[in-house]
Amino acid sequence: MQDTSIFTPQQTDDGSFTFFSAEFGETFHSSSGAIEEAVLKFVNPLDLRRKAQQPSLRLLDVCYGLGYNTAAALAAIWEVNPSCSLELIALELDPAVPKAAIAHNLTSTWPDPIPEILTQLATDRQIQTNQLQATLLIGDARTTIKQVSQRFQADAIFLDPFSPPKGPQLWTVEFLGLVASCLKPEGKLATYSCSAAVRTALMTAGLYIGSTAPVGRRSPGTVASFTLNDLPPLSQQEQEHLRTRAAIPYRDQNLCDPAQIILLRRKIEQETSSLEPTARWKKRWLMTQN
Repeated sequence: MQDTSIFTPQQTDDGSFTFFSAEFGETFHSSSGAIEEAVLKFVNPLDLRRKAQQPSLRLLDVCYGLGYNTAAALAAIWEVNPSCSLELIALELDPAVPKAAIAHNLTSTWPDPIPEILTQLATDRQIQTNQLQATLLIGDARTTIKQVSQRFQADAIFLDPFSPPKGPQLWTVEFLGLVASCLKPEGKLATYSCSAAVRTALMTAGLYIGSTAPVGRRSPGTVASFTLNDLPPLSQQEQEHLRTRAAIPYRDQNLCDPAQIILLRRKIEQETSSLEPTARWKKRWLMTQN
């Protein structure tokens, strides 16, 4: 695992900071705003302020990273209902990432007691108070999700891995099926990705999908639920995207294959598919917009 010293804060457009991952070749957040992304891509689509009126909530944070999605959720929920009791499970591959966020003082902007919570979670990986029960599980999420799926049902799930081309391991039919099994019947899952392959995998898991507003880029995000209630509809362009070769999902039957194998497997399936080539769909829609 990586040392905290290799993570250098990079400022985003909203003034908050993120890190660059050399392993995945991407930053952890959009350059338009790390905190903005946590709020607009996750907290708002998951409707956490309305859900906060309940006496208790359960949250699952897949790819905890710097802890911003968890922090934004806690802030929003406790602003509405300071007495809401929360149970949180967070999955993270590299323990150095949340520790580096603490070391660089990147979590101090959140209202109390959130900075203290993030610090304790990064160091002890467990919190137990009257108001919060939290666990940070370290390791390959394909393994740790199996522990969670046997005992946990979430009101809201943050799905925030690196992009599918860089980290397909956490976007497969098999992995997202386990993630979906952790969602309550009335719960919601949110992700920044609008990948047709990801959306197909979510639908394969029995979820309906909706489109969330773009944040920092032209493409939208995705919100998913077992019911159609309150899901923003997909555009005609997005619906047609799901009928192209781009919608062929990533597969990892035994939840252990390296990224290169998962990517190659999908490429072979796409090359032999009878679905419309994605380039043709893209060209058609470019013509209609000009």
